[in-house]
Amino acid sequence: MILLGKGTVVTRNPLQPIIEDGGVLMDGTKIVAVDSYETLRKQYPKAYRVNAHGRLIMPGFVNAHHHIYSALARGLYIPGNNPTNFKEILDGLWFYLDKRLAKEDVWASAIVTYMACIENGVTSIFDHHASYGETEGSLSVISEVAQDFGVRSCLCYEVSDRNGQEEMEKAVAENVRFGKEAKENPETLAAMMGLHASFTLSKDTLAYVREQNVDNLGYHIHVAEGTTDQEDSQEKYGMRAVHRLHEDGILGPKTIAGHCIHVDDSEVKVLAETGTMVAHNPESNMGNAVGAPNVLKLMEAGIPVGLGTDGYTSDMLESYKVANCLVKHNMQHPNVGWTEIPHMLFNTNPAMIEKFFLVKVGTLTPGAEADVIVLDYIPRTDLHADNINGHLLFGLNGLNVITTISGGKVRMLDRQLCGMNKEELLREVRQISHRLWKRLVP
Repeated sequence: MILLGKGTVVTRNPLQPIIEDGGVLMDGTKIVAVDSYETLRKQYPKAYRVNAHGRLIMPGFVNAHHHIYSALARGLYIPGNNPTNFKEILDGLWFYLDKRLAKEDVWASAIVTYMACIENGVTSIFDHHASYGETEGSLSVISEVAQDFGVRSCLCYEVSDRNGQEEMEKAVAENVRFGKEAKENPETLAAMMGLHASFTLSKDTLAYVREQNVDNLGYHIHVAEGTTDQEDSQEKYGMRAVHRLHEDGILGPKTIAGHCIHVDDSEVKVLAETGTMVAHNPESNMGNAVGAPNVLKLMEAGIPVGLGTDGYTSDMLESYKVANCLVKHNMQHPNVGWTEIPHMLFNTNPAMIEKFFLVKVGTLTPGAEADVIVLDYIPRTDLHADNINGHLLFGLNGLNVITTISGGKVRMLDRQLCGMNKEELLREVRQISHRLWKRLVP
């Protein structure tokens, strides 16, 4: 048993939202009790104690859309790559990069991403992967690192026609293969069928994907991230991208549609009627200059909208801040987003995990997963149940996380990773990234 405390426990349980001088008792992978720290200490005197230093105790974060494969691009410049639109960004950087990724690059990308997840208090992610330099077995490389770091992961491989028929079929096969492997660890691993976007997927490819998807994996796909998606769909199929994907059997309650920036009212209706989930990625959208989705309209239609980072960061509090500003800027209204954006992060994201893993996350209540974080924060104003989101929005970021527990195991204690040498790992990652950059920029 582990007893974490004492601190201000933010439970995300509306019946008992905050416990002052509280503690969280964990046994195995589950939370056993949440109560006054002194009460728990007296009841369970033999429990192993983890000091929260009187700080903020919360559930671990969930990232609804990540890109591990992009991790080694930090600081990278490819001469001659000066994109003027989203299609050029994809062709000149991301497609160029993922076509050259080998398994050692995938391993290094996973190491730094999962390390960042733990350091930022992220204990569950949905990742969308591509490494066309070496496809087969790449999801297993990622899943092994995920298990080592203790980050619950729903993985998929990005199917696309951009590298030809043979590579497309390898990508489909990797999703199918990993889908079976993930079933061996259902509480920590899950699988989806990854798809790039409508404009890189032919009708024949989508038919092949459906035929091969014998285990009925959910789909994880980018939708209308740029205008190219809509232009291509209109030209080739005479309909908008969401309608085309619906016609081809891709949408549904087990599908995550990333972005959904350039969707019209008719497409919003289809997304809602099919129960399709949407992942909003504010920093990436702004960085790629692709626009901003009307997330309020999506949510008003009843669509589950989660918050992701698209590989831009692993700091969900940072993404929370940007999403809050972006929705206000997009709507030209200062009083929107105060409830909708935290709902994405603290309600929809955990619900998405629960759908694929059948475990309860995002709350500190008995029976929930023992995914708990401590943040170094001493409020300068009153902190209570009605204003906790305001404190998180304006007072904290991922660097405030000092302790991360996932699956009932301490992964980081007082900013020190447990059971691994950070400096040695990063040294090896830098060596691998140096070799990759030599291939990218000879």
